[in-house]
Amino acid sequence: MIKTLMKSIREFKIQSILTPIFVSFEVIMECLIPLLMSFILMKAQEESPDTNLIIILSLGIVALGFISLAFGVLSGKFGAIASSGFARNLRKDLFYKSQEFSFENIDKFSSASLVTRMTTDITNIQMSYGMIIRVAVRAPLMMLFSVILSFVVSWKMALIYVSIVPILALILFGIIKIAMPVFDKVFHKYDSLNAKVEENIKGIRVVKTYVKEDYEKDKFYKSSDEVRKDFVKAERIVAWNQPAMMFFMYCALTIVSFLSGYLIVTTNQTELNIGEISTILTYGTQILMSLMMLSMIFVTLSLSLASVRRVVEVLEEESTITNPKNPVMELKDGSIDFKDVSFKYSANALKYALSDVNIHINSGETIGIIGGTGSSKTTFVNLLSRLYDTTVGEVLVGGLNVKDYDLKVLRDNVAVVLQKNVLFSGTIIENLRWGNKDATEEEIKEACRFACAAEFVEQFPDQYETYIEQGGSNVSGGQKQRLCIARALLKKPKILILDDSTSAVDTKTDALIRKSFKENIPNTTKIIIAQRISSIEDADRIIVLDGGRIDAVGTHTELLKSNAIYQEVYNIQNKIGGNNDEK
Repeated sequence: MIKTLMKSIREFKIQSILTPIFVSFEVIMECLIPLLMSFILMKAQEESPDTNLIIILSLGIVALGFISLAFGVLSGKFGAIASSGFARNLRKDLFYKSQEFSFENIDKFSSASLVTRMTTDITNIQMSYGMIIRVAVRAPLMMLFSVILSFVVSWKMALIYVSIVPILALILFGIIKIAMPVFDKVFHKYDSLNAKVEENIKGIRVVKTYVKEDYEKDKFYKSSDEVRKDFVKAERIVAWNQPAMMFFMYCALTIVSFLSGYLIVTTNQTELNIGEISTILTYGTQILMSLMMLSMIFVTLSLSLASVRRVVEVLEEESTITNPKNPVMELKDGSIDFKDVSFKYSANALKYALSDVNIHINSGETIGIIGGTGSSKTTFVNLLSRLYDTTVGEVLVGGLNVKDYDLKVLRDNVAVVLQKNVLFSGTIIENLRWGNKDATEEEIKEACRFACAAEFVEQFPDQYETYIEQGGSNVSGGQKQRLCIARALLKKPKILILDDSTSAVDTKTDALIRKSFKENIPNTTKIIIAQRISSIEDADRIIVLDGGRIDAVGTHTELLKSNAIYQEVYNIQNKIGGNNDEK
């Protein structure tokens, strides 16, 4: 786990090494100061004190203070660079890793959880890393040097400090053991809170349409309050740490003060003098502060341990879909074969989403797909571009198994206009160039004409430089669909899949888009998932899916005569005027 995280330090290794080195020097300087003070006090009690020596020693203390300050500043500077750089690399690695994930991997983590890991969790790790390379070095070194120098001054008094350390360590261990499960629980609540926020922001128009702002506020408040309650519970446990530490250390200091005073009075300062007791008490305070820092470190680390596990879980996750060792870099044509294909989304799922699918589609053929909600129409086309891999059987494109192709080559040749159309913030031309970053202005205009998008784009004042808001909120659903189709066409694919991608356009525009495809890209295999029979009735063949199985395959005329499901949908849409809702 730690080894996985450390890979993200990279170019900040030097700063990460220099920080503890400077901290070590800072601690040494600080620990030498009480020793010099003791020596000065001892010299000052002599009958004829050497004033020059005392002045020199005093200047030495000032010099040590300035040197300690310089090392402290340097350690702080390098520590900040190292921790913030480490967090930047870690966030970058996490994001890059998530970009490699298949749909199956993303389904496993959820988008809200990935956002929490890239923000809250990495912030916790950054704080902990900064603490490890500075405070986690300073505290034990300070305690070690203070104990050693205490033995140099008076081993009897030093034994009191040493005897108290195991007690405090046991208390700290107990507190962390109890608090850790609570902190783990908190981060799961964070995921839930982020999911609710994300859902609300994405569906804000629906929320306002149904006047559900108060309901959403109440839902958010409950989730937020659950996080608060768990944090309060964890912090209440952790809060015992400081008073317990203070109690036992002040007990130790009280015992040291009492015994030191007793020895000074009874031995007339022969065994222990005032300068030495002052030094012993100073080292005792340093030990106390070191233990307090150590306890703070352990609490912070225990909090971040849950974050470390969650981040490492993503970093160590392997994508379920990867390139083959020797990938095929060319796709011959747009022919498609499903051979005994069955698929389920999870290995533990009891039922297959697709079952026993066998079909051959010729290159350049136009295929319509229709079926009720949950009939796995989207699942069917997702297997073509390897958004998921088959559970049983194989899918062939261009005569070869899709698993044999380079992923980029396959997905560049199998263009999918997804059911949920997504545009990104930026200009129209920037969004369209997602399909082909090197596309010329003429190619972009041509793709827009084919998708019937040019008619509205060229009416905008800025035309193709028109800025699209996040999620395409400043264009209509039909406009968004047509821009997404144009984006897919720019890839010049051998297979074009429209997953219910004309549902928001009128029937006239829908017909014009299909006519444009027939005239301009006749050699491209076109698969059209639709809820309107009018969108697929002129397809070469239509596949009727029911319950994840192919119920029938045929032309519009053939299915009207022989297939009950197709007849029912047709009758509803043309006689009653209803719609067969699909997703």
